Amino acid sequence: MFGRIARRYDLLNRVLSVGIDQVWRRAAVRAVGSVKGEVGIDLCCGTGDLSLAFERSGAAVVGLDFTPEMLPIARAKGDKTGGRLCFAQADALLVPARDNGAAFSSVSFGIRNVENRTRCLEEMARITRPGGRVVVLEFSMPPGWLLGFLYRAYFTKALPFIGRVVSKDDDAYSYLPRTVLAWPDPDSFQSEFEAVGLQDCGYRLLSRGIAALHWGTVAS
Repeated sequence: MFGRIARRYDLLNRVLSVGIDQVWRRAAVRAVGSVKGEVGIDLCCGTGDLSLAFERSGAAVVGLDFTPEMLPIARAKGDKTGGRLCFAQADALLVPARDNGAAFSSVSFGIRNVENRTRCLEEMARITRPGGRVVVLEFSMPPGWLLGFLYRAYFTKALPFIGRVVSKDDDAYSYLPRTVLAWPDPDSFQSEFEAVGLQDCGYRLLSRGIAALHWGTVAS
């Protein structure tokens, strides 16, 4: 499915989020702290937008994604920057990286799609050095009756329609609201961070709770 929509993926992200997704990614970079001169691993990197955001802040980034069709688009973006970026196909549940090898690890809007998110968090903690940050940016459901109602209406009605028109794919943008509606609330997901041994865990709601930015620190 992600292979089918790869060429239109960036356009749909910008249209459906009105460009706010790029603001969210910059917030994810800030959550890690100073990354200049550091090496990070960005899982489920897709077309590379979060990897590029880290690279613009001075990091060297390895972007990994399970869908090979996404990677040529990411590489083309990386080639334009002349920065330290590498993109490769890999499974987020079995990351081809040594223990404690990265200063930070990240996932943006991808952990919903893995078969076992606990395993993914364990892998992120394994590949990140002690004291390093694990950061996850993911959609959430806004709190409150009115905003929640309006968001659900947009997400379940308008978004799939726009997605079908732009992507020409009937299933992809019906899949998105299904997975977001089934996603745990931020407190519950933070508990999953803590359950894999991450410390100083927390989260921040973005755009009134449309997205949530989660972080945790690998134990020293």
